[in-house]
Amino acid sequence: MSEAAVTPDMLLRAAAGHRDAGRLASAIDAYEAALRLRPAMPNSWYNLALLLRRVGRFDDALAAYDRALWLGIRGPEEVHLNRAVIFADDLGRADLAESALRDALALAPAYVPALLNLGNLHEDRGEAQAAADLYARAHALDPSAATPLARLLGLAALAGPGEALAAEARSRLARPETSDAERAEIGFALAGALDRGGAWDDAFAAATAANAAQRRASRSGYDRAAHEALVDRIIAASPAATPPARAPEGKAPLFILGLFRSGSTLAEQILAQGEGVATGGELDIVAELAAAIPGYPEALAALSDEAAAGLRADYLARLDAMRGQAAFHTDKRPDNFLHLGFIKRLFPEARIIHTVRDPADTAVSQFFLHLDPAMAYATDLADIAHWQRQYRRLMAHWETLWPQDIHRLDYDALVAAPRPAIEALFRFAGIPHDAAALDYGGTARAVRTASAGQVHQPLYARASGRWRHYARQLAPYVDDLRG
Repeated sequence: MSEAAVTPDMLLRAAAGHRDAGRLASAIDAYEAALRLRPAMPNSWYNLALLLRRVGRFDDALAAYDRALWLGIRGPEEVHLNRAVIFADDLGRADLAESALRDALALAPAYVPALLNLGNLHEDRGEAQAAADLYARAHALDPSAATPLARLLGLAALAGPGEALAAEARSRLARPETSDAERAEIGFALAGALDRGGAWDDAFAAATAANAAQRRASRSGYDRAAHEALVDRIIAASPAATPPARAPEGKAPLFILGLFRSGSTLAEQILAQGEGVATGGELDIVAELAAAIPGYPEALAALSDEAAAGLRADYLARLDAMRGQAAFHTDKRPDNFLHLGFIKRLFPEARIIHTVRDPADTAVSQFFLHLDPAMAYATDLADIAHWQRQYRRLMAHWETLWPQDIHRLDYDALVAAPRPAIEALFRFAGIPHDAAALDYGGTARAVRTASAGQVHQPLYARASGRWRHYARQLAPYVDDLRG
């Protein structure tokens, strides 16, 4: 078939086929070719933008969304919402995200997704009352939706009395038509509110029910044998520390890792008080690069210096695109401890901050949170204990290989005596700082993790020992958690 016979409609059908088959690069090429032939297709610019974001071309995605808006796409509020998500989640620009969300609401004041996202943005900044006001508007507009109710209940202790919300949550949970996904979302919010109110037994019962609903909704489970075998393979694939034949180029990020809910967000925000630090947050780059290597983790042994240099350059380019250039970058994805051998292969000079916390407190914190279904272990205390044992086994291996490059930051010691712990942290990281940075008083930055509420406040020790409120329920698991 001659090139001239190719029509925009043919290219759009090809683009859809590639997209559905997961061939994103080919789908993007087909959309771009179709739009060169027929530029006035706002829906195709929208579809192209969705794909460009998925491959990490954020600026190009924003430009495609802008083109869709300029061409008069229907439902422009959704386009503004999608632009806000890129600004907030991918580029770390909360200011631009807020502007895009307000653009969406100027066009459609009753657009619930924009209200929820703007509320979440205020919550990320520690602005509880502003967030609650937006969630209340969303709840009034769509009383049957689970998310506005759960978000309001999640802030009840900070932004007003929550008894009426708790009663509404219980009523929703009692209805047979409530889906498991809704039961999980509302149930975790209710458990958190009861915990903050000191109703420990009721809180644990609500968290247990919410975790059961989460397991049913996600249809995913934690395979202990498979995870244990994976840790065996990771250890076998990195039997020794082997420096590269030549010095790598570019500055290594600071990697902050450990168990989820062990203080990694707090560590990152403390470091952000230093000079020239750009916080990355929970980045997926390491996991995505590792997943693209055939035969990983065993393939690490055969990874050439040239291949490692290419992967390193890819990582740094993606980091710069997301967070801009800076003297120091942080990458704070806790479960990167699974990939520390890979990290040290790409960045042999990398410094690792390993956050640790009382295992029982970590377990309770995980059990009470509505987490991603990929963290299937977090819905069962016995599975949490198993995951923690495998984590300790793997970290002991890494600390044997790189004892000088891994700094243990103990959350409980940090909140009990902040200044010496913070001083040691800055010294290890090599980040310039002034005396004021040693007295952490909370951050005004938008923080998109489950720890956002804590890091906006001065350091406090009340979360240490939280597990004692649930000592009876934890009794069967404490030995495993601490073993």
